[in-house]
Amino acid sequence: MLRHHKLLQFINCYILRDHKIIKEDIWVRCGKIVNPEKIFFDEKISADEKIDCNGFLLAPGFIDLQINGGFGVDFSNEVDKIEEGVRKVAKGILSHGVTSFCPTVVTSPTHVYEEVLPKIRKQQGSREGASILGIHVEGPFINNEKKGAHPSSCIQTLDKGYEKVLNIYGNIENVTIITLAPELTNASPVIADLTAKGITVSLGHSMANLHEGEIAVDHGASFITHLFNAMLPFHHRDPGLVGLLTSDAIPAGKTIYYGIISDGIHTHPAALRIAHRTHPKGLVLVTDAISAMGLEEGTHRIGQMAIEVRSGKAFVAGTDTLCGSIATMDRCVKFFQEATTCSMVEALEAASLHPAQAIGISKNKGTLNYGADADFILIGDRFEILSTWIAGECVFEKKTSCSPDSMLIIK
Repeated sequence: MLRHHKLLQFINCYILRDHKIIKEDIWVRCGKIVNPEKIFFDEKISADEKIDCNGFLLAPGFIDLQINGGFGVDFSNEVDKIEEGVRKVAKGILSHGVTSFCPTVVTSPTHVYEEVLPKIRKQQGSREGASILGIHVEGPFINNEKKGAHPSSCIQTLDKGYEKVLNIYGNIENVTIITLAPELTNASPVIADLTAKGITVSLGHSMANLHEGEIAVDHGASFITHLFNAMLPFHHRDPGLVGLLTSDAIPAGKTIYYGIISDGIHTHPAALRIAHRTHPKGLVLVTDAISAMGLEEGTHRIGQMAIEVRSGKAFVAGTDTLCGSIATMDRCVKFFQEATTCSMVEALEAASLHPAQAIGISKNKGTLNYGADADFILIGDRFEILSTWIAGECVFEKKTSCSPDSMLIIK
């Protein structure tokens, strides 16, 4: 019998389910988490294999909705070998607990979108790498005054509305998230058209005031790209996009989600605490990692620009402008928990359940509920990733191979 079709029982573990950590086994078959009651009372069978978790915590795998690359790969600058580059990153992030991600393409020349977007296809993860949930296209419809590391020469307007979006991107079949500035002319109808197609519209790299943000939300926008970064600073008379976290104009039942980079560089610990205490249910941890993640200090590339890694930070070469994080997701989760003193549950859900909810996939990802994909991580002390599992298969195990023989399995 193929191991994928076996009934697996993960024993001697604590699990994160329904916002609580409880002592309970996890049962997996055909890549899904199954209800043991049906096994006991209907099928009357026992597990084909029991996997001893040695008292550690099983939590949903991390989901990164904004990652520009890593391990020497830049998704916006790998036109000729983009598939190979995505595979390399998908494999590399497994050791950091990431089981699903959205490869992010920053503001680029039109030919980059035309060549890259059709090639990064959604796919289920495996031993070869984390699941690809679709592309996050960050730009080029942004405000030049808040461009950050994005090249000015490639920034576009929405002068022809949705037609312009299609002209610039070409094929958007593989796109899951689009970041744009809501104050641009024609942004509102474009947001409505994109959300009607199931694309999550995120607001970012923007000079928008609160009212403009609320109009965008009214037209379907539901996410904010890296809160506090590349937007107007909070002001007591007009809090800008930050004000969406507490706006009374948000429709009842709608949650505004927001990405935040908790790498200890992009967002001050006090700002992390403000965001978390103000709107914890919408908080989504993102790495915003660039190609230099995992690389030594020196000059590298992001999109069409040179970047420099020094003192554990990434800058636009020759300047002090931050251009992206080089932190991994497990590091972000740990820093966030320490900075906010939130519970372990809150920290883990900010990197799993919340991003899944933000793009509408929480039935299958970001949870250990029955019927969900068996994507989870085994966590040790201080958020140490001991092993990573996708569809019930071990895809990373610390310091050992991931062969079944290396696991503590009771036949």
